[in-house]
Amino acid sequence: MSLLVVGLSHRSAPVSVLERASLPTDTQIKLLQDALAAEPVAEAAVLATCNRIELYADVDKFHAGVAELTTLLAQHSGAGLDELTPYLYVHYEDRAVHHLFSVACGLDSMVVGEGQILGQIKDALALGQELHTAGRLLNDLFQQALRVGKRAHSETGIDRAGQSLVTFGLEQLAAGRAVEDWAGGRRALVIGAGSMSSLAAATLARAGVAEIVIANRTAARADRLVQILNQPGGTGVRARAVTMADVGAELTHADIVVSCTGSTGLVLTAAVVETALQDRAAPQALLDLAMPRDIDSGVHRLGGARLMDIESLAEASADAPMAADVDQVRTIVSDEVAAFGAAQRAAHITPTVVALRAMAADVVSSEVARLEGRLPDLDDRQRAEVTRTVRRVVDKLLHAPTVRVKQLASEPGGAGYADALRELFDLDPQTVAAVSRADLNDTDGVGRGRV
Repeated sequence: MSLLVVGLSHRSAPVSVLERASLPTDTQIKLLQDALAAEPVAEAAVLATCNRIELYADVDKFHAGVAELTTLLAQHSGAGLDELTPYLYVHYEDRAVHHLFSVACGLDSMVVGEGQILGQIKDALALGQELHTAGRLLNDLFQQALRVGKRAHSETGIDRAGQSLVTFGLEQLAAGRAVEDWAGGRRALVIGAGSMSSLAAATLARAGVAEIVIANRTAARADRLVQILNQPGGTGVRARAVTMADVGAELTHADIVVSCTGSTGLVLTAAVVETALQDRAAPQALLDLAMPRDIDSGVHRLGGARLMDIESLAEASADAPMAADVDQVRTIVSDEVAAFGAAQRAAHITPTVVALRAMAADVVSSEVARLEGRLPDLDDRQRAEVTRTVRRVVDKLLHAPTVRVKQLASEPGGAGYADALRELFDLDPQTVAAVSRADLNDTDGVGRGRV
C-alpha cells in the first residue's frame, strides 16, 4: 500500500484561498484523468467540498507523488502553486487512512460530528468508479471510510457534538433563539437546488417557515424540489419555483436567504441586496454556504442585513462545544485504521499464496501422471486414492506456513514476506501478477455495487 493524500481545508488555509482553489465537477474530472496519466500514480480520487480539497492516490514513489499531486492541484484550481503550497498538508500510508477515517466521522469538519460529509465521500468514490480512476486500494479505502463513519454515528453520541452546516448556520443567524421560534412564519428564499440547498429547504420547512421560494438555473431541478416540499402529509410549507431572473424581486420579500450554487461568480452583489433592503422594513438574514461564495462579502457592512458565510461560520465553530463522545470516536478511528492496514498487508500476500498453491497443484498432477505411467495396472479407485493421498500431504505441508505467513504479513513491516515466499519457492513473478490482475477484476466487479 502506497496511499498518499495531498490537500487543504479550513484547518490549514484561509477561506479566501479555499475559495480560489475550489474545484467544480468538470474540473474534478479533468484532475482525476490527468492524475491517472501521471507516472507515479496508479489510482486517484478527489474529495472536494465547501471547506476541503483533497487528492488521494496510490503512488509508487513518495516524493515524486507529492510533487505530482501538488502540481496537479495547482494547475486545476484557481490558485497558483506558490499561493497553494504553504497551506497544503500531506499524509502517507497509515496517516492518510487515519485522516480519511477522521474526516468520515466528522472529526475534521467545520462543525464537529456533522454527517453530511458521508454523502460527499460517497460522491467522491462514485466519481472515481465512474471514471475508472479508483482501483482496489481506493475502493477499499473509501468504502471502509463510509462504514467507519456510519459506525461512529451509530455507536456514539457524536451527533450531539455537531449538526449539519445548514443547521449550524441557521442557529448562528437565530442568535441564541431556537431556530423554530426564529424562523416560524417567515418567508425564505433558497438559491440553488443541489444537495446543500435541498437540505436547507428541508430544514427551513421543518422549522416552520410559511413559504419557501426556490430559484435555480435549471428549472426542472427547482420544480422537483418544490414538488417534494409540497407533497401531501409534509410540513405544510408553501413552496414555489422561480427563475434566477426573478431573484432580485423575490429578495425584497424574503426574511431568510440561503444560497449554495456552483457558480464561479457572485450570485448576489451588495448592490442588489442593498436595493432589496430599501423596500423592506424588517431585517434580512442571509446564509451563504457556497464555495466560492455566492453572496458579496460587502453585505456584512449593510444595515438591516446579517450575513453568515463560510468564513464567519468557521470563526463561530471554533467556539462550539465538544462532546465527550469525540474521544470514543477517536478510539474507533484508531482501531479501524489498524484493522484496515492489517487487511491490506494480508491481501498483498494473497496472490503469492495462491500462486504457490497453484504450483503445488501442478506438481501433484505431474507426479500422479508419472506414477500412472509406471503403474499402468492401477484401477480407477486406486488411482483416485493415490491422488487424494498426495494432495493431502501437500495441503498439510503448505497449510501451517501459508496461514502463518498471512498472519506475519498483516503485522507492521510484514510487506517483505511476499517477496521472501516468492524467492524461497522460485515462483514466477508473472504468475503472481496474473493472480493479482484476476483478483482485481473480481473485486472491481463486486465493489462498484457495495455502498
